[in-house]
Amino acid sequence: MDKQSITLTVNGRNIEFQAEPRKLLSDALREDCQLTGTHVGCEHGVCGACTVLVDGRPARACLTYAIQMEGHEISTIESVGEHGALSVLQQAMHELHGLQCGFCTPGIVMTFEAFLKDHPEPTEEQIRDALSGNLCRCTGYQNIVAAIQLAAQRMRQETVDG
Repeated sequence: MDKQSITLTVNGRNIEFQAEPRKLLSDALREDCQLTGTHVGCEHGVCGACTVLVDGRPARACLTYAIQMEGHEISTIESVGEHGALSVLQQAMHELHGLQCGFCTPGIVMTFEAFLKDHPEPTEEQIRDALSGNLCRCTGYQNIVAAIQLAAQRMRQETVDG
């Protein structure tokens, strides 16, 4: 199959490369954009490890063709936090031990960076429901849920404090 020129807008940068039209976004991010934070687990869209934001909404990079993403804004885990500092959510995950091996963590962080914007005061049930699309084999989810609750609380406080 012939390669085509593809231009992706990833983390605010335009990245142009040659790829077959069937190349998955997850592979393009890792191989062509050199952004290896997006992990590939199941390759069937079930585990959530490959979750990125497309126009601010969570999407499975392993189910999306790179060529489909031209004209869209893609955000990966590398875009979270500023100037090397952790985001509020990442800091909470760190403090409350919401990760162990870390393989699923980028997908969880990307899912909840979007979720917390839409749900600033989430219930535990809402968090667990949103988390159901991300599989973790290490933590048992308790600390992840607690970290998301802490992050939501801190984000609300930042809004109040200005």
